[in-house]
Amino acid sequence: MVFIMYFRKKINSLINIVFQSNAKNNIKNAYQRHNLKKGPRIVVIGGGTGLSILLRGIKEYTSNITAIVAVTDDGGSSGRLRGQFGILPPGDLRNCLVALADTEPIMERLFDYRFTQGKELVGHNLGNLLITAMVDLTGSFETAINELGKVLAIRGRVLPPTFADLVLAAELVDGSMIKGESYIAKSKKPIKKVFLIPGICEPSSDAIKAIKEADAIILGPGSLYTSIIPNLLVPGIVEAIQEAKATKMYVCNVMTQPGETKNYKASEHLKAVYSHSLPGLVDYMIVNNQKAASFVKGEDDIEEIKYVEIDQDKIAKMSVKLLQAPLIQENNYNLHSSKKLASMILQLILKKKGG
Repeated sequence: MVFIMYFRKKINSLINIVFQSNAKNNIKNAYQRHNLKKGPRIVVIGGGTGLSILLRGIKEYTSNITAIVAVTDDGGSSGRLRGQFGILPPGDLRNCLVALADTEPIMERLFDYRFTQGKELVGHNLGNLLITAMVDLTGSFETAINELGKVLAIRGRVLPPTFADLVLAAELVDGSMIKGESYIAKSKKPIKKVFLIPGICEPSSDAIKAIKEADAIILGPGSLYTSIIPNLLVPGIVEAIQEAKATKMYVCNVMTQPGETKNYKASEHLKAVYSHSLPGLVDYMIVNNQKAASFVKGEDDIEEIKYVEIDQDKIAKMSVKLLQAPLIQENNYNLHSSKKLASMILQLILKKKGG
């Protein structure tokens, strides 16, 4: 409780400083923001690093963005805060807030700062602590996210699919069961399906409304079973996507992931999405077709990771239009390029809208 008491005393002065900084920035960028308000209404669904990469590109074209972010994380700083204070895990939500920020770079660095010393602080991210403190101040997780969105002057908004306290569980191909997102991500056994505990929860009304009013709905990129699919398991989300008149897309990951999607081809990624939602849920599948001679392998990756193979014949049988292009970053061959991916998506949206 020591650090929460500290942040309760300091957060108001921090917010005042940030608002003063943003005042100058807001005047400077007023014309740009006016144009961004005319952009298409886009809903992105997922979590983790992949979603924040996409948001950094999309925000250059429109401010009518709603990021619906999975809230089943139970590891690291998010897991500790979730267990200690009974709040939704803040980490992925924080990543998306920072990705959508239209503020001074120092504020992004501040929100992403991770403590390396201090018995209770070590390992915690400052942005996560600020969200926790704001929840304590306002008494509402929803209000806390909205207020911090104002602090960062984000282009759009960030929402969880539900405000319920959920646990992600998985049934593996061998019949065994795993509970907890962090344990699922570390498992080396193939996954048969994932599900929520409890299975019945109330979806966010704002998330449902955003989906129904969207011009485009984008699933991913992000960890298939632990970032994208958990959102689709919340009752009402899939039905809202199905009923929406929006252009619907699934962005396949650049690389396979150890355990979760080892040796998965592109069609197997889409098959997993469909098996946890509805066949034909999306209209387009976007896949990277660029390969680098080498790529960065994480220190904890024991199993081989590789570029996702595009099996066009199988995808052609899945009632989806395949779009492929070179989409990786120039300095990190493992990840999508924000600019390339966003440009491709916006061109498709404008083409569908006749723009």
